[in-house]
Amino acid sequence: MAQTLLPADYIQSSEDLNDDGDSTKLTLAYERLYELPRTIIETFCDHIRYLDISHNKITNLDGLVHFKHLTTLIADDNPITEHCLLPPMPNLQLLWLNRCKISSLYPWVSKLKESCQNLQYLSVMGNPAAPSYFNGGTFYEMLQYRLFVISQFPSLLHLDDRKVTEDQREEAHRLYKRPLLERIMKPGSGSLTQLMTSSVTWSSVHNKLSSFWNKEKGQRRNLLI
Repeated sequence: MAQTLLPADYIQSSEDLNDDGDSTKLTLAYERLYELPRTIIETFCDHIRYLDISHNKITNLDGLVHFKHLTTLIADDNPITEHCLLPPMPNLQLLWLNRCKISSLYPWVSKLKESCQNLQYLSVMGNPAAPSYFNGGTFYEMLQYRLFVISQFPSLLHLDDRKVTEDQREEAHRLYKRPLLERIMKPGSGSLTQLMTSSVTWSSVHNKLSSFWNKEKGQRRNLLI
């Protein structure tokens, strides 16, 4: 648990942040925080469902383990990397980690899946691990990234700036079943184990996946991102 202590007047001001009087919401954006303060955790963890900690300097989210009822977490614009793992949060439905420092998709996504199994809304735009036209990502890299993330979260309704379609969900299930990954990796090379357990970016597997997709080009539907 974070050890930062805050004065009583700060805690009172935090309680007054919500104009709608909703005691289940807490906003700590733009507070120059490096961690979740212990006093804040002890005061609010039992009833907060919506937490905004965006635009801070937070790199560790271990303190969230105490927020048992949290359903919404906004953590945009923090220096959070793929090494920052969320504690088990079975009630979390919405997670925003836009414009952070997540540079590797593996094994971060699989760990996130273990921690937040009921995610419905996920946005990680602006991270190096999320290919886009703004960071030099190709169409296939963006589509592969999108389908892989969708395949990890059966309950996901919205990824980044777009809804998850049924076509995308079906294609994600088909493309990222384990037998398919085993077929595109060389037998005995250990590539599959390395892919699933090491920290790599999409560029390191893009060629293998693109090659497989080109072979099935005539069978694929037109999946729009």
